[in-house]
Amino acid sequence: MDSKKLKKMIFVLGFMSFWANGDNYAVAPLLIDIAKDLNIEIGKAALSVTAYMLSFGFFTIMFGPLGDRFGKTKVINIAAFGTAIFSMLGALATSLPYLIIVRAINGAFGAGIFPVTMALVGETVEPSERQNTIGKVMGMMFLGGASATAIGGALAYFGSWRLVYFIYGLAELILAFAMLKVLEKSDGKIKKLNFTKVYKEALSNSELLRIVSIIFLMGFSIFGSFTYSGKYVQSVTGFNILIVGLILSLFGIGTVVGGRKTSIAKKILKDKFLLFAGVLGAISLLVLSYSKISWIIGISLFGFGLAFVFLQSTLVMKAQETLPKLRGTAMSLASFNMFVGGGVGTFINGKILNYMGINKIYLIASLVLLMVGIVANFVVSFEYREKKRKIQMN
Repeated sequence: MDSKKLKKMIFVLGFMSFWANGDNYAVAPLLIDIAKDLNIEIGKAALSVTAYMLSFGFFTIMFGPLGDRFGKTKVINIAAFGTAIFSMLGALATSLPYLIIVRAINGAFGAGIFPVTMALVGETVEPSERQNTIGKVMGMMFLGGASATAIGGALAYFGSWRLVYFIYGLAELILAFAMLKVLEKSDGKIKKLNFTKVYKEALSNSELLRIVSIIFLMGFSIFGSFTYSGKYVQSVTGFNILIVGLILSLFGIGTVVGGRKTSIAKKILKDKFLLFAGVLGAISLLVLSYSKISWIIGISLFGFGLAFVFLQSTLVMKAQETLPKLRGTAMSLASFNMFVGGGVGTFINGKILNYMGINKIYLIASLVLLMVGIVANFVVSFEYREKKRKIQMN
């Protein structure tokens, strides 16, 4: 693929990742209004988030191998139209069951966007440019998360939460049509689709299993707690949904800054990089759980975002490296664990909210994230030392 076509591909994939990821993050400041509009509790409204995340996680198991078999471009195109349509249908929700069903289907199609996109970039771009290009697409995805709470908060403040789902779906629909023209057809990498075979190979890879298990815990602590951040910030500060959305956007801004500075941080911290990320995330959540001052909350969210992108980008790249011939399948397992972890975390944190208080969500999440940093640092360092030892022996 020539450089001009490649730039167009990265541009459209980046913006689709921007809106698709924002579709998930934008709900954080909306739960309050959704609960009021549907006359339900915050914890019950959050079930729509759990439905999205669990569905997303489950269907990544299907989309990765489908991309490896039929071509990643075809899978991404279908997923783009599906997520666009069902995002807009979410704006018509009049009851919790309807919203849960629509968001679950939305999550199912969303599962074909980011993980398959990362796999497509991985197989299309030359090795020398692969990491930088993946970083660009991930940067757009994180920017979508960064702006989602602000965009969602603003649209909900001047319109309603329904407008948020409609606008995000419309933007995704426009990009879906653009992708039909921009994305070149990609061939499948396997001749026959056999879910049992590809996952038998993936699940027999002990290194991959260790990485995705850590990703599950990361999803539990990060996605599972961020869902309730809008409610938490409003309860502490008393600000309206617009200001709350702007404050929450500091989390996403942290991911953007972190995405650009990851390589620098790795060079400085070396084999303590993931440990640092875990400690940074734990401290940020700990401060968040007890702070009552808005600017300190903002700094904590920024640090939380930095820690997330440091951990996530490293572990995702590591997952792909463990299964280079089945990148789609590897990304499926990574995304499955991330979003199922987030869905389980959202559900459990809903119980914690009702029985222990909202600040305990972030206290518990800080402990889990600290464990993630410690374990991730040990596992990645262990794998590196083992590979180095084998090379020396040969």
